[in-house]
Order: sequence, then C-alpha cells, then structure tokens
Amino acid sequence: MAMAFPNIYHHRKVADTSAKGCELCYKPSTSVLVTPENKDFFYVCVGHLKEKGFCSPIIDHEAIAAKKKEMDEEIERVKKEYEDKQRKKNEKQAEKENDKKDGKDKDGEIDTQKEEKTEKKDESKPENEDKGDVKSPPKAEDEPRVFALQRTFYQQRVDRKRQAEMARRNRERLSNPNFFPSVPKDQP
Repeated sequence: MAMAFPNIYHHRKVADTSAKGCELCYKPSTSVLVTPENKDFFYVCVGHLKEKGFCSPIIDHEAIAAKKKEMDEEIERVKKEYEDKQRKKNEKQAEKENDKKDGKDKDGEIDTQKEEKTEKKDESKPENEDKGDVKSPPKAEDEPRVFALQRTFYQQRVDRKRQAEMARRNRERLSNPNFFPSVPKDQP
C-alpha cells in the first residue's frame, strides 16, 4: 500500500485559465492546496480555507518573529534616514541665515531663496515615499499559506489516493497476459 502523506497543505494560486471546480462546492477556483512532495493536490475556494470545520492554518511562529524583527529594523533605518535629512536641512537653513546676517548682496539673497524653494520640493518627495513604505505592508503575506485539514477531510484524501493506487495496480495486472490462467494442454 502507498504510504500516507503528511497532513500539511500549502496554498497556491494558478492562472485563471487553469481554474477547476472546487472539491467541496464545485465552483471554479484558482486556489490549490498541495502537499510539499506534490503527492496530493486539490482545488478549493478561498472561502473554505477560513472555515474551521474544513482546515486550520499552521502558523510558523519563528517565521512571524523573523518578519517582525525585519520590519522593526526597516522602520529604524527609515527613521534614521529621515532624521538625517531633517538635520541636514536644518543645518543648511542655519548656514543660509548666517550668510544673510553677514551682509550678502541682494542677488545672493534672491539666489538662496530660490535654492531653498527647490530643495524643499526635492526633499518633500522622498520623505513621503519613505513614510508610505512603512505604513503599507503587503496584505498578501498576512494570510496563512500552510494548512492542516480536519481529520475527516484528510482521511477522505488518503482513502481517495489509496483507491487510485489500487485501481492503477489492477489495470497493470489485467494488462499482463500471465495474470489469467492458461488453458490446460493435457488430455483429460
């Protein structure tokens, strides 16, 4: 008999053209649950993945902790970049104010005012982009990707796999000419 496969299914998406009927409700679905060794797979609607009676998510706490740590490091890096930009901006403004106090001519003052306006425009764009990166993490990764089927559904999958294996073996036996007994050749 074939060995039973583990009760670990990964959620995968297929192209819209490859959609097939859901195993439970028979509606076309592009979501597939597949075992790691590709021994078993079946199509299922995304809504069924949230039903407790069908499957439960397997949460990898180590991976979540690693992602959280990575996000915290990214946030700290962005904060430091922002603080550096603000500090540099303040230093430039302080230098320009000192230059104005020192008594530069009118042409120099007009040039510095134009430079300040262009610098403010240039600096405002990257700041908004950095803030956007921190606030909007990708939503697709929030959903669980690994599931364990409930006992009855898992047993149905194992039974179906065993029946398919038995049917395959029977076909092979029937196609073998030595399977059937031969006609006796001796005289009675």
